[in-house]
Amino acid sequence: MAKPTLSIIVPTFCEADNIRPLVQRIRAALANGPDFEIVFVDDNSSDETVARVQELAAEGVPVRAIVRRDERGLSSAIFRGFHEAQGELLLCMDADQSHPPEAIPEMLRAQVAVNADLVVGSRYVKGGSIEEGWGFYRWLNSQVALWLVRPLSKIRDAGAGFFLLPRRVFEQGKDFSPIGYKALLEVIVKCPCHNVVEIPIHFSDRKFGESKLNLREQFMYLVHLKRLYDYRFGQVSRFVQFGLIGASGIVVNFLTLALLSRLGVPLKPAYAVAIAASLTWNFFPNRHFTFEHTAQQPAWTQYQRYVLTCAIGMLVNWAVMVSLVDHSDWFHEHHYWAALLGIAAGTMFNYLLSSQWAFHPRGAGEK
Repeated sequence: MAKPTLSIIVPTFCEADNIRPLVQRIRAALANGPDFEIVFVDDNSSDETVARVQELAAEGVPVRAIVRRDERGLSSAIFRGFHEAQGELLLCMDADQSHPPEAIPEMLRAQVAVNADLVVGSRYVKGGSIEEGWGFYRWLNSQVALWLVRPLSKIRDAGAGFFLLPRRVFEQGKDFSPIGYKALLEVIVKCPCHNVVEIPIHFSDRKFGESKLNLREQFMYLVHLKRLYDYRFGQVSRFVQFGLIGASGIVVNFLTLALLSRLGVPLKPAYAVAIAASLTWNFFPNRHFTFEHTAQQPAWTQYQRYVLTCAIGMLVNWAVMVSLVDHSDWFHEHHYWAALLGIAAGTMFNYLLSSQWAFHPRGAGEK
């Protein structure tokens, strides 16, 4: 049997009622189009999703199901489908019918017209639209998600789930580690998508079933973004994360000091406890977020090294500030600027020593 030109990847989890209507719409849209296959990648649904796919396959429809029992996640399901697809063109869309299959022919024409590396069905280009009734929270959630991705891509709808790319582009990608529900971001950052076309679509509400988007998925989106920022920007990305966590530690320091003061604890021991609280607060997000690649190492060893690193950083901070004030009349008169430069120097030192020693990948194993 000849391989199809187009592989349509549809990730599913409990989408039984959407399967047949979606396939009917796809077949109607591609009645005069290229040969195609529809690959449903299912995360071991508890309903009749896989059975509905098998029914269609028995009827001679070019569909098949890949059932994953040891893995969950929309993005990883899409990439599993990409890897197992047979077509030279790979298209991804949601199972809930929010993406219009009727737009697939236009996406194919757009790809052929300019030999595009990526074609995105976009809600946010001229002519694109979203079904009424989204509500302010859903709209705000979408806009914040897009704003967070701007440094990674200038695509208007970089959070889209409806996109097409040639196999050659996908196979040139590397270091894939898809998590969460925004597979397009993984493609944009890790595949050579130089020639990108966005076509307008109307994004509808799901036809049947319930949305799988919850707080956990939104958290995974942030984790995915962090990994993509690290991949694209390296140490700059980690330094920004380190700085933001450090800023949150200042808030913890002040709140702890205020609480202990209200409880009548003397200032000196209260401030010592506040410092310890802020250091401990900063340690855990740095261990599990900024330097997540070292989180499997012994926490106590890392904590000791981190505290020592911060102690040395405080000395650097103090030394820079005092040196500027003692050797410059201007800084002597504007000592707040000297303090600011001391903080900057101490922060930079803390980051360098943290990344190269306290949270170094080999740090726990060094003698």
